[in-house]
Amino acid sequence: MEEPNWRARNKTDLIIEVWEALDCESVGTHELENIQRAVSARFGEAAVDSPATIARLLAEEGAVLRHPEVLDCDSKWRAQLLAMSFAEADFSSLAAAARSITKLHSLRRQLKDEQMQLRLLQEFVADVRADLLFISNGAMSNQRAQAEAREIVQWLSVWNQTPELFPDWLELRLLSAGFRSLFPDFEISR
Repeated sequence: MEEPNWRARNKTDLIIEVWEALDCESVGTHELENIQRAVSARFGEAAVDSPATIARLLAEEGAVLRHPEVLDCDSKWRAQLLAMSFAEADFSSLAAAARSITKLHSLRRQLKDEQMQLRLLQEFVADVRADLLFISNGAMSNQRAQAEAREIVQWLSVWNQTPELFPDWLELRLLSAGFRSLFPDFEISR
């Protein structure tokens, strides 16, 4: 589909405008992917909704959904989102871990109703924790690496147990005297 000059000023209107421009009787994979591309081009990748969310909006507008395609498209999109998040996750330093946990936290909110993907996310975090525990107890690591690994394990534990409180907890932890004494050279990025 050629990139027209869309008139819509918000994402919802753009989704409807693209759907209308596609001039289709029903909505499935092809239409949903075209709409996602248009939203990404106009508002950025972070603004792209899941295929299921877009399909619900279009159904409310009167679109006939090709349900098997919508479900398949949505599953593939979520699996790709999860795989990209895992590939980008970096727990090699405190700063990288803070950024990665923040991204995983955002992903967790997006997947709140997707039990299978949430389970994969939890398994990924459990594997990361196991690797970090190995580093924290290993004779092969220097003391700084061990201390950072222990700290990140603590962060992941809090994130796993109380995800809704994690962002505030992390901010307080980074400002705490205990953290500052362990890692006086850590720069808090805003």
